[in-house]
Amino acid sequence: MGQSAEFGRFLKAMRARLTPEDAGVVDVPGARRVPGLRREEIAQLAGVSTDYYTRLEQGRHIHPSRAVLESVARALRLDAGERAHMMDLLQNCAGTTKTPTPAQRVRPALRQLLDAVGDVPALVLGRRTDVLAANRMAGLLFADFPAMAAQERNLTRWLILEPEARTLFRDWKTVAADAAGALRVDVGRHPDDPQASQLVGELAVHSEHFRHWWAGHRVASRAAGTVRLHHPVVGDIELDFENLSLPDDADQSLRIYSTKPGSPSSDALKLLSSWDGDASGPSSAERKALPEDIVGR
Repeated sequence: MGQSAEFGRFLKAMRARLTPEDAGVVDVPGARRVPGLRREEIAQLAGVSTDYYTRLEQGRHIHPSRAVLESVARALRLDAGERAHMMDLLQNCAGTTKTPTPAQRVRPALRQLLDAVGDVPALVLGRRTDVLAANRMAGLLFADFPAMAAQERNLTRWLILEPEARTLFRDWKTVAADAAGALRVDVGRHPDDPQASQLVGELAVHSEHFRHWWAGHRVASRAAGTVRLHHPVVGDIELDFENLSLPDDADQSLRIYSTKPGSPSSDALKLLSSWDGDASGPSSAERKALPEDIVGR
């Protein structure tokens, strides 16, 4: 069954999260035996037979048309990222001919770019949300990924398993869930990746939160957003981030963080940039140079 079965599990999870009110379905009195909408209700909304939709959820090797898939996506109220993931699950079925995945490498010019934007944190993310490269500011703000063992240089793994990540991100659950959703997208594109399977297994063993997010087939592919941190050295920082796709490698992206000019977060980031890594943190003179709402955090 392979990836076709995973496609069916995804449809079932998306159906389970919907209520009759969400879909505008008239609810028949009486207890529902399953969470969410019934198969026949989704089939009716999608304009297909219940038998056909049931076969989709059972992961049978059928070949739905684009129009049918779009109708099912609308019935399940999928967003753009979830629609793309649904297509990935169909297009990358296990058993299809695949060429070996080459080792992930960062182009020298891209490493130069990381150093050139040295005043702001920047990362190169690859398959499985692996951290392929990071500049000095990313190390000061988050973690020293290049110093980690190769199997540990993964953003999702660090966010979910490392205690310092939980205290660093003020909205940790949202950030970690999005990272798990990004890993889910990658697994949908590359279903036969043994390293991804090993990573998912490790996270599932050690994190109840991850098990919940993974079972719910959460998908996340944010091109931009905002994160709020409480950094142990400079206190509260709010950063905007942009994920820039790299044209020469669809599996790599450049993530750059920035702060609003003149904001307390910008001042905090500048102070962090001047820090030499001493455990005592910035000097009292440096902290006095900060706005009042940063000093003492």
